[in-house]
Amino acid sequence: MTGPSAQLPLALALRDHATLETFEPGENALALTALARFLERGEDRLWLWGSAGSGKSHLLQAACHRVPASQWLPSALVLEAPEALFAGLERVALVALDDVERLAGNRRAEEALFDLCNRLQAAGKRLLLAASGAPLSFAWSLPDLASRLSAAGVFRLQVLDDEGRARALQRRAAVRGLSLSDATARYILQRIPRDPASLFAFLDRLDAAALQSQRRITIPFVREALAL
Repeated sequence: MTGPSAQLPLALALRDHATLETFEPGENALALTALARFLERGEDRLWLWGSAGSGKSHLLQAACHRVPASQWLPSALVLEAPEALFAGLERVALVALDDVERLAGNRRAEEALFDLCNRLQAAGKRLLLAASGAPLSFAWSLPDLASRLSAAGVFRLQVLDDEGRARALQRRAAVRGLSLSDATARYILQRIPRDPASLFAFLDRLDAAALQSQRRITIPFVREALAL
């Protein structure tokens, strides 16, 4: 985690591998271009939305890895004490708020978010948001907040197809210095649940086993790992 966050729980630490380099674009080139512009001092708000597994949290954390003095926050935590968790965030360069739909309908959280939007805008800082839908697809109780959020740049993220998932595995492996052939990646996809969390958790297992045994990750090696 970066930024003035000593008072926040350590559980908010960014995932080491959630970087822009490990994100497989698939059909999301337009959204990635928009995010790159945003991180280079574009508009002050950007909203990314998509279904589970589309990479929303990955990109929010990747943005925080890229921007010094930034803060990622999951909305589930914000609901516990919105004013306290948003306090002082106008001092950081970038606030990345995940699962924003959780705040819709909670007047206290909405008012705190609206106040944060105003403070960030006045300070010339940026707000990156992610949700399961577009801004106006949720039942906001505060019209001014709905208007403010709908004025953000909005981009949808598409879930990867199987070819994209295979490339994502290979990309993640390459960042770790591992070689994963097309055939091996397809073999893994046929035997592991295809959501990103399951695939990358299995790659973690393979990485640790390969390091211990000093072997390459091949189909026979994957077969042995699956049998354990």
